[in-house]
Amino acid sequence: MWLWWIANAVLLLAVVPVVLLLANRVIRPALEIRRYADDILEHGAGLDKNLEPVPAVADTRDLVSAAKGLAVRYVTAAGPLL
Repeated sequence: MWLWWIANAVLLLAVVPVVLLLANRVIRPALEIRRYADDILEHGAGLDKNLEPVPAVADTRDLVSAAKGLAVRYVTAAGPLL
């Protein structure tokens, strides 16, 4: 019976602190990773509002190429007048 009490004491005084130490070494970096992930999510969502005008770039490209064609036609037509 006294060996049972010694085994319980060893379990409480040696094994449990080691398990808690190892769990702490795993949980602390996991919480840090979560903070980094939350930070990335926050700033990524903030980036979204800055990307709203991007589809307008395609419209601008189309309008510029249409204006370029019209400008070439205008210069070609106005050339003999000068």
